Amino acid sequence: MKNTVLTMQEQKVNHEKISMLTAYDYSTAKLMDEAGINALLVGDSLGMVMLGYEDTLSVTMEDMIHHSRAVARGAKEAFVVTDMPFMSYHVSISDAVYNAGRLIKEGNAAAVKLEGGAEFSKTVEAITRASIPVMGHIGLTPQSINAFGGFKVQGKTKEAAKKILKDALALEKAGAFAIVLEAIPADLAALITKKLTIPTIGIGAGNQTDGQVLVYQDMLGMYGDLQPKFVKRYAELGKNMTTAIQLYKEEIQQEQFPASEHTFSIAPEIIEALEKEI
Repeated sequence: MKNTVLTMQEQKVNHEKISMLTAYDYSTAKLMDEAGINALLVGDSLGMVMLGYEDTLSVTMEDMIHHSRAVARGAKEAFVVTDMPFMSYHVSISDAVYNAGRLIKEGNAAAVKLEGGAEFSKTVEAITRASIPVMGHIGLTPQSINAFGGFKVQGKTKEAAKKILKDALALEKAGAFAIVLEAIPADLAALITKKLTIPTIGIGAGNQTDGQVLVYQDMLGMYGDLQPKFVKRYAELGKNMTTAIQLYKEEIQQEQFPASEHTFSIAPEIIEALEKEI
C-alpha cells in the first residue's frame, strides 16, 4: 500500500509506529522500500555522509534535487520527504515556497521538511497553501549547529522545554502534517506527542513518539565520523565492506580474480590465426 500523509496520520490514530530512514540514492531507496519502510527522508545529512562536508550547511538546492529524484525512482510505496537546505527558506517566504516547489516538481518528493519552530510558522503556512505537505523539525536542528555551539541535547531546562512544546504546537497550527523531534528528553517528546494531533517522528527522543528515523549509514555502521548516543547499530556493514574490498585487492594482486568462471572464452584457433596475421 502506498504510504501518504493520510496513512501516516492513520498510523498515529491507530497507535501503529511509523518507520523512517534516510535515503540518498536509487539502489538504497529500492531496498528500503522493499523492506516495507513507511517513509524515506532525503536528508541534508547527505552533505556529511555522501559528500564529505563537515556539516549540512554547504548543501545546495541542486544537491537536494539530484538525490531526491534518485530516491523517488526507487520508492514505489514509501513516502518521500526531502529536506529544504540551509538558506533555501530563510530569506523570504516567497523564496521558501519557490524552493519547496522545486523539490516537489524537480526532485519528485512527496513532501518537504524544514527546521525551526514558531518563527517559521508563516513559512509553513505559505508552503502548505501551495498544496505542498510540510514536515517540521525541532529540538536539535543541525542547520543551527553554530548557534547551538555543537550537537547538544535540547530542552533540558523548563524554559527550553516549554519553547520546544510551543514550537510544536505552532507548527501543527501552521499546517505541518508531522514533526521530527531530535535530541530532546524522552519525557518531553512523549508530552509533545500526546499534545499533538499530527505524528511525531523521533531521533534521539525516546520510544514514545509516533515513529522513528535514523541516518541509515549510522544504523548500519557505515559512517564513523560521528557516533550519537541515540543510534543503535543493526549491522557493521562498514567493516564488512572494508574486508571485502581488501580481499578484492589481494585477489587481483595474486591473480586469483578474475577466475575462469568470470571470463569469456574464444576458440584457440582464432587466437592462433590472429598471431600469424598480425
